Amino acid sequence: MQAVQPDQLRNIVITGHAASGKTLLAESLALSMGVINRLGSIDDGNTLSDYSLDEIQRKHSLNTSLIHGFWNDCKLNIIDTPGLLDFHGDVKSAMRVADTVLITVNSTNGVEVGTDTVWEYTKEYYKPTMFIVTKLDADRSSFSTAVQELQDHFGHLVTPIQFPVDEGFGHHILIDILLMKQLEFNPDKPGSMTITDIPDLYLHRAEELHQQLVEAVAETDEVLMNKFFEEGNLTEEELRTGIKSALVTRTFFPLFCASPLHLIGTERLLNVITNICPSPIERGPEHTICTIDASEQLLSPDPAGPTIAFIFKTMSEPRVGEISYLRVYSGHLETGHELIDVQTQQIEKPGQVYTILGQKKIPVEKLLAGDIGMVVKLKDAHTNDTLADKGTSCRITPITFPLPVLATAIIPITQGDEEKISAGLHHLHEEDPSFAIEHDVEFNQTILKTLGETHLDTIINRLQSKFNVKVDIAPIKIPYRETIRMQSSAQGKYKKQSGGKGQYGDVWVRLEPLDRDTGFLFASEIVGGVVPTRYLPAVEKGLRESITNGILAGYPVVDLKAIAYDGSFHPVDSSEYAFKIAASMAFKNAFEKAKPFLLEPLYNLTVYAPDQYTGEIVGDISSKRGKILGMDADVRMQIIRALIPQAALTPFHHALTRLTQSRARYSYSFSHYEEAPPDIAQQLIAEKQAEKA
Repeated sequence: MQAVQPDQLRNIVITGHAASGKTLLAESLALSMGVINRLGSIDDGNTLSDYSLDEIQRKHSLNTSLIHGFWNDCKLNIIDTPGLLDFHGDVKSAMRVADTVLITVNSTNGVEVGTDTVWEYTKEYYKPTMFIVTKLDADRSSFSTAVQELQDHFGHLVTPIQFPVDEGFGHHILIDILLMKQLEFNPDKPGSMTITDIPDLYLHRAEELHQQLVEAVAETDEVLMNKFFEEGNLTEEELRTGIKSALVTRTFFPLFCASPLHLIGTERLLNVITNICPSPIERGPEHTICTIDASEQLLSPDPAGPTIAFIFKTMSEPRVGEISYLRVYSGHLETGHELIDVQTQQIEKPGQVYTILGQKKIPVEKLLAGDIGMVVKLKDAHTNDTLADKGTSCRITPITFPLPVLATAIIPITQGDEEKISAGLHHLHEEDPSFAIEHDVEFNQTILKTLGETHLDTIINRLQSKFNVKVDIAPIKIPYRETIRMQSSAQGKYKKQSGGKGQYGDVWVRLEPLDRDTGFLFASEIVGGVVPTRYLPAVEKGLRESITNGILAGYPVVDLKAIAYDGSFHPVDSSEYAFKIAASMAFKNAFEKAKPFLLEPLYNLTVYAPDQYTGEIVGDISSKRGKILGMDADVRMQIIRALIPQAALTPFHHALTRLTQSRARYSYSFSHYEEAPPDIAQQLIAEKQAEKA
């Protein structure tokens, strides 16, 4: 296949809530372009873009997939993305390299949580955005309700370009108010679109909407506004040009109709993509970061410029190895092209360059600036890395992935699998940077932080299927702490005689409480040589070893000062070992008299939720011993700030998902330690005693 010039490219990402028709829309576009000869089915597991085993089993997209085809002398790169919120790392990575975003909206459900979320991403990346109202051929569909909800959520700049003549069973006719024509489709038959005049029955509504369209487009451009004031109308070509320009500046968001299951609206949508969606050149130069001085530079999509390409997705395939999805932002990319990884300065020499059709890889001679494809056999480059010609210091601004919040410990089922688990998770993290791996040294736990339960299940299943290793999940252990409420003193005396040289150490220790987060301090008030100076390091060592495992429930002891102030020694039997043991005995005796108690970690919690859920969320936080610190309004969202025990974070995650149908998001960070309630402390102490028994 010949290389395609930037002005002939259209890079489209299809996003939206789960089950809003993204994969079928990509499938119908592929069929209409002649890429495939029959429409695949999600239920049958034979669609072009949902091809992995876990996607077929779950009947949901879990990965970014790419297809391409040609229409009106343009190459269309179409990226299908997951709708489940747990996999929005892939959505953000795909949106990063696209030039236009299509947000699908199920006409039977209207605006859903995924609609809101991907809209926020389009604002973050400043992407041209169009809405596609889908499934108008389904029962209970309501085009007018969907449009009203979109305008309520995202503003009056959301403007219908089409409306259906009828909805539900038998739907096959659209009125297009840009063309001012009726579009009739023969369901399930590609290339069947028939264009006729609008019947009188729908003409009045079409003229009203057309006038609204003209006014909306005119408002986005001064020249068009003057033309509108002079003549009272704009030509179809002027409208098309104005819409394209307004898309780029995000001052206009057109809305189209498509029922991909029966190919209704698909052919017209392909024309829209080629005529209205911007090419890489029309989209404008890309923002880059100079690695030398961290300055920002603009990079034009010039095939004659230096080669600069950005890896937005990494995957591993059996018998192929690691494959890298990338977009070429400048210059060209060809097989064997020697490049550097701008971040690491490592030399990379890509193997064969491909363009992609689902799981099918089609070799190409080269990819030019603006195009999207795939390479194999990179040594060290991964997602978010920039590949460039030697001497180039521009780095493409990296993807900011959603923050994983659900923390779960994983345990190998088979003893000795720890290394296999670590290697497997490392490879999976290269494919999916939206989850995090942590090792808790205190409890020796491997902790996964994911975007949700489905995300966690998928990672565990992939560990088994790709790396043949099985794990169990467990709650993370909470790092409670122990401390004291009052000052106390005690003696520790270690004396042992069993023939020959004995052991003797005697020290008095005073414990004093310190301010929170002070830690542990040691001091000596020994005078007169009652304990020789040479034994004081051993006393300190005995005390420091004692605080690693507390007396109440075995948690580290914090926020106290230990002072050695008296004691005695034996000129022959005393030793460092004896004084270390004596110090630990003194600590235990003094700690038990100092009214010890448990501390628990509290976290700052910030929740972003629609207003209607605020009361339930506040109630749930309070029920989990959380403290509400304040609330603020942010456009359509309420921001709830609270303190919550770490032990309540995982139950809160599940409750928030249930209460808001996943419409809320949250973040958290460690705040401080506070005294644990008596019932919690008693439970932990009882568990420790049961372990000893």
